Amino acid sequence: MKLLDQAIGHVASCKHVSHLLSQAEERPLTTFEGLKVRWHLAVCDMCRAFESQLRTLREAMRRFRQ
Repeated sequence: MKLLDQAIGHVASCKHVSHLLSQAEERPLTTFEGLKVRWHLAVCDMCRAFESQLRTLREAMRRFRQ
């Protein structure tokens, strides 16, 4: 099962997923892009940490604008 999770999760590279996570702020991701991101995040600790950092930055910017 672990090998299958890794294979599915790495359909997209970390570089590609980080790019998509950044773009998600500017535009909605396509269904396929969203699936690739979710699959990858299911097995990649580093990209989950990056996603968390982006959420923190977005929240800080939202509060700053208020």
